[in-house]
Amino acid sequence: MPKYDYDMITIGAGSGGVRASRLAGGYGARSAVVEADRVGGTCVLRGCVPKKLLIYGAHYADHIADARNYGWTIDARHDWGALIDNKNAEMDRLNGIYMRILKNNNVDLHEGRGVLEDEHTVNVDGKRITAENILIAVGGWPSTPEISGVEHVISSNEALELPSLPKRMVVVGGGYIAVEFAGIFASLGVDVTEIVRADTVLRGFDEDIRQALDEEMSKHGINIMSKTVIQRIEKKENVYRLHLENNDVIETDLVMYATGRRANTENLGLENIGVALKDNGAIIVDQWNRTSVDNIYAVGDVTDRVQLTPVAIQEGAAVSETLFNNNPITVDYGDVPTAVFSTPPIGTVGHTEQQARQKYGKVDIYDSKFKPLVHTLSGRDERTFMKMIVEPVSDRVVGAHMLGMDAPEIIQGIGIAIKAGATKAQFDSTTGIHPSAAEEFVTMRAKRPDPDEAKAAD
Repeated sequence: MPKYDYDMITIGAGSGGVRASRLAGGYGARSAVVEADRVGGTCVLRGCVPKKLLIYGAHYADHIADARNYGWTIDARHDWGALIDNKNAEMDRLNGIYMRILKNNNVDLHEGRGVLEDEHTVNVDGKRITAENILIAVGGWPSTPEISGVEHVISSNEALELPSLPKRMVVVGGGYIAVEFAGIFASLGVDVTEIVRADTVLRGFDEDIRQALDEEMSKHGINIMSKTVIQRIEKKENVYRLHLENNDVIETDLVMYATGRRANTENLGLENIGVALKDNGAIIVDQWNRTSVDNIYAVGDVTDRVQLTPVAIQEGAAVSETLFNNNPITVDYGDVPTAVFSTPPIGTVGHTEQQARQKYGKVDIYDSKFKPLVHTLSGRDERTFMKMIVEPVSDRVVGAHMLGMDAPEIIQGIGIAIKAGATKAQFDSTTGIHPSAAEEFVTMRAKRPDPDEAKAAD
């Protein structure tokens, strides 16, 4: 008779938890997953996938406008309700796929909220189940500041389910979620203001990319208010009044906060059994995704390392490979490519210029800013910006950044090259695909003047 009900219980059926659970089951381990909501998690149900579908829908407005100078006359109107209904139908389909994945890999699904009673026992709404190993993959949840009136705001969760579009909207925050939703609603005709504490959007990204996106978002009609702080929010009938730190007041029809996410660790019983947490509530893990309790692991956003779905999937796979396939592996967090589906989108991999200068001292910078071919006829005033960062001693390309149409698709391939240690000479010797924006990455030849050398020359 086995000592425990399962070899591994996973709490949380998001991308990382499902990958770990199904691999464990596929390797013959007795695997179970506990989920209080639908199977699929943040990315599938209320994050990457539904948001990207809304982005596709919103961008048709731009495509229709751009089509006129290509000879098309299009009389179109948008039905927000139809978009939301079709998006929800796709969420139902994906939820069904994830359910089948678990079933086909012999993973038991326990529906309910899981709470740890001890290091081997999970209480699921009054039912106790046990496992030799426990994996925490409960993700994160939008967080808002504690200011007066914050109960009136929505988060990205509600933004995906709005019954109708407002005429005016304020998006608070400068991260990727904020800029993505600002672009969605602006393209659909909403008068959007984005309020940012920092000097501009996307703090932590390359400075040139940040400034380039600020310019393009402004061209798109988004009013970016930088270095701005909201002190309190007041609701007057159907209008919200935002009282700012400088005593100004903004009126709007809807307020969305996208000011960060917090790990979903409250009331899980972690502290009672000695699982160490960071000050922000995230779970502390080692390179093997192991917590301070030897048989308890954690992956994904709940660890607050790299909050990206593909990374959570890699971490989940690493846990099951290590525990159940005699294949101990860890995740390499270097040179992780990522995208921001802003308007226009961003793709980035490797070091920013600031990071590279801090690490290597001297670096060579190559960049290019141009109007993409499609807009030479469309008439849209949109610029693509591309940048490469090279460590001059080894000639290795250590960073690549792009703002513009198809940037995420292009950077995925560039990410492979950077991960493989490609040099600038190898980029230069690669034949470009013409005409394309991507070819700029293999045709950039002129180095940007070094700022220290330029200063010395003056």
